[in-house]
Amino acid sequence: MQGQPHQIIVVEDDTEIRSMLVSLLAAQSWTCSGVGNAGDLDRAMAAGMPLAVVLDINLPGEDGLSIARRLAALPSPPAILMLTARSEDIDRIIGLEIGADDYLGKPFNPRELIARLRALMRRMARSGGEEAGEVLHAAGLTIDEGARRVTRAGGEEVSLSGAEFALLIHLARAKGRILSRDYLLDAIHGREAAPFDRAIDVLVSRLRKKIDVPGRDSLIEAVRNAGYVLREPRR
Repeated sequence: MQGQPHQIIVVEDDTEIRSMLVSLLAAQSWTCSGVGNAGDLDRAMAAGMPLAVVLDINLPGEDGLSIARRLAALPSPPAILMLTARSEDIDRIIGLEIGADDYLGKPFNPRELIARLRALMRRMARSGGEEAGEVLHAAGLTIDEGARRVTRAGGEEVSLSGAEFALLIHLARAKGRILSRDYLLDAIHGREAAPFDRAIDVLVSRLRKKIDVPGRDSLIEAVRNAGYVLREPRR
């Protein structure tokens, strides 16, 4: 895996499925490569960090959940789209909790995979820090969209994943308005909400853990039957 870094890396141990996915994504003019396990992924990433990783959960050796946890802990992690069996709801929730940005159940519609990846890739491209962006001040935080940097009032930097940063941006831009779960799911993941879809709830929980101050009320308030709103910290 030498040369230019790829935009997308597919991690799938089934050779036929992996080849199909790489061909499908390459047809969208994305540069991509496919690997079958964690070791090959690490070697592929040595050429440069991809914008996104399509990651199957069931892999030989180190499984997808363990890989997702490692990737999410990187200073500037790629977007992670996990592939799961439709019956494995617990794996989807765990995947989101440890840092995956979205998930897709097998078998899946290729068009849906492309749509999910387009949403993730747009977000990662916007947060690459190459273009000047708006600087927002909300909930005691300074949010530099262009540099994809969040700091507290005292200057302490808060490290966020791509999905967490996107959620914070949407809540900050709302300026105290309540945003519905359906709106956030569409805005961040590029898809309509399905019944009992917990993707946004898990993402809010992840973001709270990073921006909230222990012992104080959460900066993100859940409004029953309405959605979420970013509040100024209470004195």
